[in-house]
Amino acid sequence: MKKGRKTIGYLQNCKDEGKKLVQVCPANRDQYFAMAAEMAGCDILRLTTPGENIEMQIANAPWWIRTVRDAAKYIHINFYMQTPTYYSKEEALKYGSIYMANGADSLLVMGISNETLKYMSDNHLVVFGHVGALSGWQTSKYGYKRLGKTSEDAMKVFRQAYEYQENGMMAMTIELTPIEVTNAIAKKLRVPVISIAAGGAADGSEMVDFDTFNMMPSLASHAKVYADFFRWAATAYGGWANDVRTGAYPEDKHGFHMEEKELDKFLNLLEQKY
Repeated sequence: MKKGRKTIGYLQNCKDEGKKLVQVCPANRDQYFAMAAEMAGCDILRLTTPGENIEMQIANAPWWIRTVRDAAKYIHINFYMQTPTYYSKEEALKYGSIYMANGADSLLVMGISNETLKYMSDNHLVVFGHVGALSGWQTSKYGYKRLGKTSEDAMKVFRQAYEYQENGMMAMTIELTPIEVTNAIAKKLRVPVISIAAGGAADGSEMVDFDTFNMMPSLASHAKVYADFFRWAATAYGGWANDVRTGAYPEDKHGFHMEEKELDKFLNLLEQKY
């Protein structure tokens, strides 16, 4: 554990002191995005694992956490656990322990049961979970939609969040709830509540890099673009490619020269042998 690392205690202190938390999600962008986010002073990195299927993602997880942690020493890594890794409380403890030992600061478990959550918490794992709309394959039953539009539905979201808090969840994101519901729940709970696609700032906000860097075909209603990654990258590549084709790169300063006497010997040998 590096001194100055943004632990769950740091996040709680920010909530208690009214300091807004900034959470980014690279969504399988590489470790250099994590490094840039840390350099910019962002607080939390929601980390997922690359892989073409769940089995590969589970196998890659310890390596990927270490890779990103090596690049970003201090940012809080909230690691997304694939559902098969917490199909039982014993598996949740096993995998969660592996992930935290490899550099994760907290664990994200979508739709976890209170029983499993409490078991993880009782065994000293830090769970930083999620309420509101669920992301990923879990949406297939009900669809990915806005929640909490009625008082009864809003209370369902709050009750789940409150039960999670009471069973040991130490922070959570809240997704696709109305601004008023987002802020009210964040104010009522003791633990940090980070808003994503939920309007209100709550105790902080998350945005996915695909939106931040304008990498989606169309912009989501909750998103705001801060840079145009593809235009920036293509401009850099295009400038370099043009220099290569016109002879502007490489210049003499981009290489080094052989000593003249060695060059003469080399050229003579080249002519004699070939």
